Order: sequence, then structure tokens, then C-alpha cells
Amino acid sequence: MEDKKVTPRGAYPHTKRVGDFIFVSGTSSRRPDNTIAGVDIIDEMGTKRLDAYVQTQEVIKNIERNLAKEGASLKDVVDVTSFLVNMNDFAGYNKAYAEFFEKETGPTRTTVAVHQLPHPDLVVEIKVMAYKKL
Repeated sequence: MEDKKVTPRGAYPHTKRVGDFIFVSGTSSRRPDNTIAGVDIIDEMGTKRLDAYVQTQEVIKNIERNLAKEGASLKDVVDVTSFLVNMNDFAGYNKAYAEFFEKETGPTRTTVAVHQLPHPDLVVEIKVMAYKKL
């Protein structure tokens, strides 16, 4: 059975290799079926809870899948830029991030707050640069 893939929602690739560097476009927690991880409907009125911890886990897993297509892994990531819609989500984001990267050996990181992301249910987007010799 063929693995379903998340496809870009615009005119850009998920990854671009330039020599030994791999650039991964901003990645969300969107799944191949276009649902978004970390979105829970909590009542009959359609009220949603947006979970930055769960979204961050899924974002990093999506990045991991994109890197694998280039023969790389999260261990090859050298720089991370993260975008949070609300810095009050930093603790959940940071907790999930630490499940994939170590403080001493992990990539450099910049985290910034943004006004919004391309879908109202997204609270985290991450882009990375990796280094993997061909």
C-alpha cells in the first residue's frame, strides 16, 4: 500500500537540497487527509482546543518524513526556526521539541511569535536546515 503524503499548499517544495545542505519549508501538523493534529472539538458548539504540544510533535514528525526523502534524519538538522501564534504555548512546544532534540547536541534554534499561520487551527510552524553529505 502506498504511503499517503502531505502535499504543499502552494508553489514550493517541501525540501530543497543545495549541495550538502537540505532546506525544509515551513511545516505544520497537517496530515495527508488535510486534518490537523492537535485540534480537539470540545463541545457540541464546535469549540476547539488547539494543543501546541501535540501540534509540535506532529510538525517534527512531518519534518522527519521530509528529511527521510532526502536520505537525512533529525540528527542532521543544524538550524531550526519556529513560529508560534501565541508565546503562551511556548511551554508545550518546548516540551515536545525536547523529545526530539537534545540541548547539548541539537540544532541551533530561533522561536518567534507571529500574528497568524495559513490556517486558523495552526499554532506552530517550523522550518529547518539540515546538513547531510551526498
